[in-house]
Amino acid sequence: MTDFSKGVAYIEGEYVAIAEAKIPLMDWGFLHSDATYDVAHTWKGRFFRVDEYIDRFQTSMAKLRMSVPYGHEQIREVMFELVRLTGLRDTYVEIVCTRGIPAPGSRDPRDCSNRFLAFAVPFVWIADDEKRETGLNLLISRQQRIPPESVDPTIKNYHWLDMVMALFEAYDHGADTAILVDARGDLTEGPGFNIFARHGDTVTSPEHGVLHGVTRLTLLELLERENLQINRGRLPADAARAADEVFITSTAGGVMPVTRIDGKPVGEGRPGTLVHKLNDAYWALHEDPDYSVAISY
Repeated sequence: MTDFSKGVAYIEGEYVAIAEAKIPLMDWGFLHSDATYDVAHTWKGRFFRVDEYIDRFQTSMAKLRMSVPYGHEQIREVMFELVRLTGLRDTYVEIVCTRGIPAPGSRDPRDCSNRFLAFAVPFVWIADDEKRETGLNLLISRQQRIPPESVDPTIKNYHWLDMVMALFEAYDHGADTAILVDARGDLTEGPGFNIFARHGDTVTSPEHGVLHGVTRLTLLELLERENLQINRGRLPADAARAADEVFITSTAGGVMPVTRIDGKPVGEGRPGTLVHKLNDAYWALHEDPDYSVAISY
């Protein structure tokens, strides 16, 4: 029996070990980054908000004029089967649609047959245990995020070169990660995460030019329970630097504190009480049947 504990992929209707998973060289998903994807996760053997992730994936495909012969329930079944085959309780599950391969010499995307694939691997953290406890050092990059007028960021995509260059800039300055700005210098998003900043009783999260993350949505819902004012709007760089607390959210890590921006302390220079409370509440939802679904192994 094949050992899928390091990961398993679903390609061309078959389940294969992750090391054997391949797509054709001529697929525009590779050649042109013409693809969309989404990432869900399981924790302690339960899928978290899996239907929201599938819904967003299907919306992204529709916006890109893509379609695959898999409906919501079929995609869901593939995702559950991937996790079951790994035998893992904590996993990172990605679903992907690529444009596919056109007729030879064609530049017409209508000639392509869109391709669906998916995979599950052990859970991925974007910050290690120490950073999640003590806080991240975040660089506000000079790199401008691809404007939403060019590429709609609510369609999850692989256009990451702006983020990759921002990461190099962050590492050059001894930071852990980076946040990108828009043309006005307002904060947008970072490599795989959204950002929040608290000023007194008001918490701001950028709304324009960002992916509307499912983890971000969950935090907005939790913040409403705290009777805090929520501002879904602009977050100028100087406002983030002057915040009482800053934290980022991602499927790959939940809620993570930022304690330094551009090398300087945020607030008191240590994680605040709000971020710890939100993090505990976020992970508690993973056992709530209104938010999660158990997997039958």
